[in-house]
Amino acid sequence: MNYTIEKNEQYALLRLTESAFSGEVPAEFETISRVLFREGYSNIIMDMDPVQSVDQGGVTTLRKTSRQCTNEEGLFIAVTKNEDLIEFLDKSNLSELTIMPTVEEAIDAVFMNELENDFRSEEDDEYDLGGSVEN
Repeated sequence: MNYTIEKNEQYALLRLTESAFSGEVPAEFETISRVLFREGYSNIIMDMDPVQSVDQGGVTTLRKTSRQCTNEEGLFIAVTKNEDLIEFLDKSNLSELTIMPTVEEAIDAVFMNELENDFRSEEDDEYDLGGSVEN
């Protein structure tokens, strides 16, 4: 799999240079994403700009990665402007996958998600969801 990776405190950005997310590429991506999870990255942005197609193995890998990010209160974002690819991904029942047209918008979505998580955490602390109520 041909790619570059940039790591930031809030996210990892993987830029694919493949024309298809198929064959051995999804398995290699899954291995990379597992390493990122172990390193503490729950937000993964995959720039799929050159990607023209995704096979069934690719869909399965995208689903697994999306679920893992969501379970960790993060986001898995695919970046593409390819309308055919977007339509295919939409029809593939990838409910947790976020699709954005640009890397910049994907980064903004990560920061918004982090703020929402922080806000939820503060609300939970403020209202003490432990079940005890004091009068």
